[in-house]
Amino acid sequence: MRGKILNVASASSDKLSQNQELSDLLQALGVKAKNQFDLADLRYGKVIIMTDADVDGAHIAALLMTFFYQEMPQLIEAGRLFLAQPPLYRMMQGSKTFYAQDDKHREHLLLTEFNQGTKVEISRFKGLGEMPPSQLKETTMNPSTRRLLRVNLPKRDLDGADKRREADRLVTTLMGKKPELRFGYIREHSEDVLSQLDI
Repeated sequence: MRGKILNVASASSDKLSQNQELSDLLQALGVKAKNQFDLADLRYGKVIIMTDADVDGAHIAALLMTFFYQEMPQLIEAGRLFLAQPPLYRMMQGSKTFYAQDDKHREHLLLTEFNQGTKVEISRFKGLGEMPPSQLKETTMNPSTRRLLRVNLPKRDLDGADKRREADRLVTTLMGKKPELRFGYIREHSEDVLSQLDI
């Protein structure tokens, strides 16, 4: 898939059923949505969301996670949905090359992995498309070197019921039809995320 998909949390059922990208995604995975979903039909052991490491990529990942959450939560409950963790920076000094996931990781690598007296060449990736294929394979696709983050979701049982209700509320607040809920959430939690803004 390319670009941003439909926000299923705020779309009508008609709009959802007519969306070609989501229809293609279901077909590629070999499954149907909602109450017709059967984990046994899934063609792959893992479903990996791979987006750029910037805020646009995070937005696309949020839209895709919302789709899986709403249309096939069993996939997440089974531990089969993952987020690829592509690097944001490549850091080189002589023959040493390291990849940093974010600004904090970059600073840590600068202090621990490089000679302090020699210049470190740092390049920021604008997107996965600008990586040469060998670099994309090494950092994001090769099972022995890539980093994956499993998407977790509490089950709707006695142990996880409260946490699942909280997850439902959060998805509705952040992705639903009411912008005032999003605005209120952002105002309430803005201090928590100011340092992570990618402007």
